[in-house]
Amino acid sequence: MQTNKERKKSKFNYALLYRRTFLVIYDIISVVTAGFLALVLRYEFSLNAIPSEFLLPVRNSMIINILLTLAVFYIFRMYHSLWAFAGETEMQNLTVACFVSSLLNAGVLYLFKVGSQPVPNSYYFFYFFLLLMLIFTSRFSYRFLRSKKHKQQNKNNSTSVMIIGAGEAGNTMIKEILSSNYSTMVIRCIIDDDKSKWGQFIQGIKVVGGRDKIIESVDLYGIDEIFLTMPSASRTTIREILEICKETNCKLRSLPGLYQLANGEVNVSKLRDVEVEDLLGREPIRVDLDSILGYVQNKVVLVTGGGGSIGSELCRQIATHKPSKLIILDIYENNAYDLQQELKERFPELNLVVLIGSVRNTNRINAVFEMHKPDIVYHAAAHKHVPLMEESPNEAVKNNVFGTWKTAMAAAQNGTKKFVMISTDKAVNPTNIMGASKRICEMIVQTFNRHYETEFVAVRFGNVLGSNGSVIPLFKKQIAAGGPVTVTHPDIIRYFMTIPEAVSLVLQAGAYAKGGEIFVLDMGEPVRILDLAKNLIRLSGYKVDEDIKIVFTGLRPGEKLYEELLMDEEGMQDTENKLIHIGRPIELDETLFFKQLKGLEAASKSECADIRPLIKEIVPTYTYKEN
Repeated sequence: MQTNKERKKSKFNYALLYRRTFLVIYDIISVVTAGFLALVLRYEFSLNAIPSEFLLPVRNSMIINILLTLAVFYIFRMYHSLWAFAGETEMQNLTVACFVSSLLNAGVLYLFKVGSQPVPNSYYFFYFFLLLMLIFTSRFSYRFLRSKKHKQQNKNNSTSVMIIGAGEAGNTMIKEILSSNYSTMVIRCIIDDDKSKWGQFIQGIKVVGGRDKIIESVDLYGIDEIFLTMPSASRTTIREILEICKETNCKLRSLPGLYQLANGEVNVSKLRDVEVEDLLGREPIRVDLDSILGYVQNKVVLVTGGGGSIGSELCRQIATHKPSKLIILDIYENNAYDLQQELKERFPELNLVVLIGSVRNTNRINAVFEMHKPDIVYHAAAHKHVPLMEESPNEAVKNNVFGTWKTAMAAAQNGTKKFVMISTDKAVNPTNIMGASKRICEMIVQTFNRHYETEFVAVRFGNVLGSNGSVIPLFKKQIAAGGPVTVTHPDIIRYFMTIPEAVSLVLQAGAYAKGGEIFVLDMGEPVRILDLAKNLIRLSGYKVDEDIKIVFTGLRPGEKLYEELLMDEEGMQDTENKLIHIGRPIELDETLFFKQLKGLEAASKSECADIRPLIKEIVPTYTYKEN
């Protein structure tokens, strides 16, 4: 067993002691050298020409000058900084320390003067300059030599990089790459559309031209990766540049956004691989949530399916607007736990309740509503995976249809003011169980709205990029595994939106709700899945069908070539937000509808061998292939 004394001794940093001792000795030599060499310079390197009345004060004051200089350097942390990573701050401290030391030296010389003045006036300038040069050399030479050694070591395995964007972000990125001891990147050239920058150099790297030089420069300089450092550029500009870059077969990476510049967070770690959403060709949808989320503030809000892709983003955005209580309900504990930890860290003042439970459990749902009395409910809990629900249609009915029924009933009976159900474009003219079940859910909430004070609405939108089960994560995994990338059909198209975009529009639709509406989100232009696959392969630095192949697997059960957002008979009504529309409610025979639901419930509980004909009776627009 080591004693405390032995442990302290073993922890003592001898390397640090040696380094600081070396610097102190070097600084002493530098003060002596600067003191005498300043006189030598003044008299043009003629030692015999130096008058003794000038030489004596310098010699006699040297010890005091050394002690004062070491004290000043200590105050300015010249022995505590990590000079291997020295930057602008260290350079400023070094300069000020040398200037203060020179002033003190002048004062000491006057104390030891022999004649009318201790030294010639030019001596002070020479002394400061020489001291600064000597100290700078000692502090920054290690960094320079270390960088040279690092570049030599990585000369044969370096990654050739092109920077696009000669602005502040590009300059900061170049600086970090050049100064990093761990980077194996070599910046070969810079691209910028600003003609005034062409031919100029940023930290020794030439701006070779505009975007028309990208392909030529990739071949000329042997570029492996392209860094897009234009965080403030419009989505259209980025898309145009990426369209050029993806023809080069280089790997593309970009900075996420302008706020990193404001926060001083521009660095290599903030670079991300260029995502397919960068090529969707439209600006991100921005919603003024502060103006619409006032109805959330000081309210009790419940999010079912809160651990899922949409549910978790709902919780994040709601949490920013100070609800009196946020309740997350999910059957999957891992997702719920991860979200709980995230929200606790980001919003320590948030009154957060995380509950495990299923919307299919009547007693559990009723107990939650009776205990917490939520003012607003966002119902995101659902089975959404189309092929899996085709294999287990009874589960889709139990969870989606009757989970919605039970949650809506609990809301109505416990004074909930607003109930927002998350629906899907697959509910329009459905060809699969998942879409048909969601259409029944829409019918349920519209029917409930006629009979209860709670405002029941549904919000319908298409595919969400990056959500669980979407094609983008699947394509990424397949590319990482070396391919092939699987696409069901060359002509299949889908509407796409990012998760934050979709959720912000859901929240705004909830603010517009008066009860009974089906809100339809404008998803922009549809995108071919094949194009997404090709773009993602190219943006990952591979060639389509050479490095990574694309294989067509055929449409999956219940899958359509395209999705619709509105049924023909629903019509369209605009809202204040041009991206949110309202479908006119469809009239239905409620007595027949409730009777059909009872039959559907009984059939699902008895594990009916083919429940699709019963669903077809409720949703006449539902079509399916007979077995």
